[in-house]
Amino acid sequence: MDITPPAFTIQILFILGIVNLVTLLLIYATCRCIPGSVISRITGNLMQYAAYKSFFRYHCYLWWVLWTSVIIHATLGVWLLGVSS
Repeated sequence: MDITPPAFTIQILFILGIVNLVTLLLIYATCRCIPGSVISRITGNLMQYAAYKSFFRYHCYLWWVLWTSVIIHATLGVWLLGVSS
């Protein structure tokens, strides 16, 4: 017995996939742990701007959004499609 219709689950999976990609890009744009990357070379000089500093404050919270979204996305994907052997 299905709790939610498969079409609705597919829509949620698609939205969570987009959230995953956007969150990954935002994390990558604010990450200081990836030396030599193009983003860190570009964003290295952005810390002098107040707008970037206020955006950079949320770097740690973006990880929580990413992992929550990934876990829900994976759980729904396995629930909808199952695990084939």
